[in-house]
Amino acid sequence: MTRIRSGDNVLVIAGKEKGKTGRVERNVSGEDRVVVEGVNMVTRHLKPRPGVRQGGRVQQEGSIHASNVKLICNKCNKAIKPAIRMLETGSRVRACPKCREVIDDTRR
Repeated sequence: MTRIRSGDNVLVIAGKEKGKTGRVERNVSGEDRVVVEGVNMVTRHLKPRPGVRQGGRVQQEGSIHASNVKLICNKCNKAIKPAIRMLETGSRVRACPKCREVIDDTRR
């Protein structure tokens, strides 16, 4: 199970973008990678397609490995590795190990 999901605010902890924060736009399926808004910008060269788009260079976010980011807790505003907790109802939730705040339900 992945501990980082789309929509989470994360802190980059390794690589050339270390120290930057952003929101996860999407998880790359089949790999343990995420695309973070405004982080790891790459240049793509696009060929022109008649009637569809103009050719040129486009800046877009590249993916980074999920182990290089940490979730930022909404309550204590610290970078954490979320813990998986079981509630009395039997549901599994992500929780902050520092402030014990429940982040969300794991079944999306």
